[in-house]
Amino acid sequence: MTTAITEAQARDAVVAAVRRLDALGMNRGSTGNASHRWAAGGADGMLITPTGMGADELQPADLVWVGVDGRVQGAWQPSSEWHFHQAVYRTRPELQAVVHTHSTHATALACLDRPLPAFHYMVAVAGGDDVPLVPYFTFGTETLSRAVGAAMQARDACLLAHHGLVAAGTSMARAMKVVQEVESLCEVYLKALAVGEPVLLNAAQMAEVIDKFKAYGRTALRQG
Repeated sequence: MTTAITEAQARDAVVAAVRRLDALGMNRGSTGNASHRWAAGGADGMLITPTGMGADELQPADLVWVGVDGRVQGAWQPSSEWHFHQAVYRTRPELQAVVHTHSTHATALACLDRPLPAFHYMVAVAGGDDVPLVPYFTFGTETLSRAVGAAMQARDACLLAHHGLVAAGTSMARAMKVVQEVESLCEVYLKALAVGEPVLLNAAQMAEVIDKFKAYGRTALRQG
């Protein structure tokens, strides 16, 4: 379930997310990007960070609106990765925010051409029993966009080979939770790999976790 927000709130959420990722060291300078679904004048689209602009200089007014038909409104060029943001929104109508990072551990794992498997139950935060790996394609291409859209059909995150991490959510807060958790899991997984190949949870064990996650944190406080 999503909560209706204003355009100003959507813009503020994107800027806050980008600055938070920069403060956490998950992006540096103008690397990475973020977007929020937004319909402008009745036309579906998204508000996305402009290309080449660092977190420290980004302001809400700098975000660029890109429509589903590719129309652009704003003072700047949209991120070169806007195509795969659009692919995620097209694939998953319920998602409202997409975050892309070049965070150290997720990127390191992606550079090994390895997905993040079910070595820890929290992998289920991405909606399944792994965080899939999208094969390497040149950034900003339609080929990469199609691959990301396919990977995100049943997941809220995916790794991009030799590139980085994409995460999404029904709100920017949710997308940020997923991206930070996956980055942390990638760090633990890489450390485990330094010792040996981790034992993986089986499909039944992960299915139980995924089912429990559907109601996790939503239980009302009992009265009396």
